[in-house]
Amino acid sequence: MTEELNGQRVFFLDEGPREGEAVVLLHGWGTDHSLFRPLTDLLVRKYRVIAPDFPGFGQSPEPAFPWTLDDYADHVLALLERLGIARCILLGHSFGGRLTIKLAARGLAAPVFPKLILVDAAGIKPAPTKRSRRRARRYRIGKKLLRPFPKLMEAYRNRHGSADYRAASPMMRQVLVKTVNEDLTPLLEKVQPPTLLIWGRNDTATPLKDGQLMQEKIPGAGLVILEDAGHYAFLEKQAQFLRVIGSFLEIRP
Repeated sequence: MTEELNGQRVFFLDEGPREGEAVVLLHGWGTDHSLFRPLTDLLVRKYRVIAPDFPGFGQSPEPAFPWTLDDYADHVLALLERLGIARCILLGHSFGGRLTIKLAARGLAAPVFPKLILVDAAGIKPAPTKRSRRRARRYRIGKKLLRPFPKLMEAYRNRHGSADYRAASPMMRQVLVKTVNEDLTPLLEKVQPPTLLIWGRNDTATPLKDGQLMQEKIPGAGLVILEDAGHYAFLEKQAQFLRVIGSFLEIRP
């Protein structure tokens, strides 16, 4: 399905019973709603499932300007309002987890988020090390020297940027810079709904220590660690992941 929200077209999945509570699935950077298909098939036994493609991903076109995390949060709220959803469970993976934290910490009266599920969620900015400081300093110097030469500057950025940065379009690169540099650690204690954290022990993109910090900071949060799994633990250990979700959301086998 598609909707036009404040001039931005969004594609989203909308399945399951309309009379029940809704679960909103928020995907990670560089992916789209389709990665949640096995999870969707489980959830629709009990819940209405809404799974949007964020602007710039999947079947939703890029935003007209570089969005911030708050722009994406406003976009999700606008979609929920358009669909008449005043109460929903949020599940976010990676970037979608970052967005879930932002939404839950806003303290809005509506919609109500009775439960949250964060899967290998982003949002914790790593503490700088001597090595990272040196690397950042060299990168700043390189950009300054190459500024008069746009083609060399672009090649330099591609060589030193992350895999996500290299794969992104020029617009989404700007979005990436705006969103990943926001540290959500100060917001964690404001997250009040019961929160399930699911983490792959071998995650290197959002390491397990991030999940452990979230468990410590979010009131009443619980952490489930999936062994021999990385950043896509929900796919790598799919059967175990679905059992955990089914238990948390009281879905009968």
